[in-house]
Amino acid sequence: MTDYLAEAEKLFEYSQSLRRDFHIHPELGFQEVRTAGIVARELNELGLEVSTGIGKTGVVALLEGAKPGPVILARFDMDALPIQEQTGTEYASVTPGVMHACGHDAHTAIGLTVARLLNDHRAELAGTVKLVFQPAEEGLGGAKSMVEDGVLINPRPDLSLALHVWNDQPFGWIGVTEGPAMSASEVFQVKIHGKGAHGASPHLGNDPLVAAAQIIIALQTIVSRTVAPLDNAVISVTKIHGGEAFNVIPSEVSFGGTMRTYRKETRELLLRRMREMTVGIATALGCTAEIETRPITPVVSNDPEIARRVRLVVNDLLPASLDINERTMGSEDMAFMMDDIPGCYFFIGSANDELGLNAPHHNPFFDIDERTLPRAAGLMASVVADFLKP
Repeated sequence: MTDYLAEAEKLFEYSQSLRRDFHIHPELGFQEVRTAGIVARELNELGLEVSTGIGKTGVVALLEGAKPGPVILARFDMDALPIQEQTGTEYASVTPGVMHACGHDAHTAIGLTVARLLNDHRAELAGTVKLVFQPAEEGLGGAKSMVEDGVLINPRPDLSLALHVWNDQPFGWIGVTEGPAMSASEVFQVKIHGKGAHGASPHLGNDPLVAAAQIIIALQTIVSRTVAPLDNAVISVTKIHGGEAFNVIPSEVSFGGTMRTYRKETRELLLRRMREMTVGIATALGCTAEIETRPITPVVSNDPEIARRVRLVVNDLLPASLDINERTMGSEDMAFMMDDIPGCYFFIGSANDELGLNAPHHNPFFDIDERTLPRAAGLMASVVADFLKP
């Protein structure tokens, strides 16, 4: 059996140079023109069938094995975040206000390395690998856009795979969980309409700021007092706007945030209680309230059989590394592909405390232990090859 981990180590300089180039030149969602161009160039040089402009800036390549067999979709995301980088590294972003603070630069480099590894061993594969380089994962709907552009047809995948470098855990750790792995996410926005007044005469108005404060505190009781203790849910208010002058009670206040759940029933419960509390408290304080919610992603749920097979591969290659219980209330729009195509989404530890590479995702100091690049590429190639054994 091919030792893809060893071969990936030999390609470390290739993976690292790509990752650092993408990191220096980050691009936001649906703006990944340069990144997609490099991806297409590298895949074309391998002689693969490459399609561009899928989901606006996405790239798809087909790698066909020597024999017929199943179609495996392997997805890698490409977009950066609107964050000003503060790492100070030699490969820090040169684009003001934009950086790869989540690891998608690594994912793209890993995906291209996987393509090289599997292309060198086409004769050993029975089936097809559909390599998907996705734009706009960070809440902009890139996966959904690719699905709408037909990424799940011609050919239709039999199963799907994706990975994420994970700074919550150290290098060497690997997380493969059965069932829900990442939560569904929802955005909510609330407007409280009151009656403005002079700050010295609050009795002449209906203060929407006080109503908003009461509602925000009350929303935190939904998870602690309405959701079952063994269930999982998060409600976070992340922004609030209202008022301009120190002596004026405004007539309107708005606030918003995010809601995370694993179960549809829990989501419906949270939405109902949020509406009841918001409208009820606003009314009690002489105000009116509007609440709007918008789903962002469904749950990323790993197919138990596929996850078990991925774990077998991990146990064969890196038996001391496996964690079968890793779940997060973070979300991922790979859910739109896995909602239709059963699959497995797994995590690769990428932090290193000794080197100070332990900043969390979406942080201006985020960086990874680059030894993760060949570890992730070799593992993903090994998993794909295992599913495509003749």
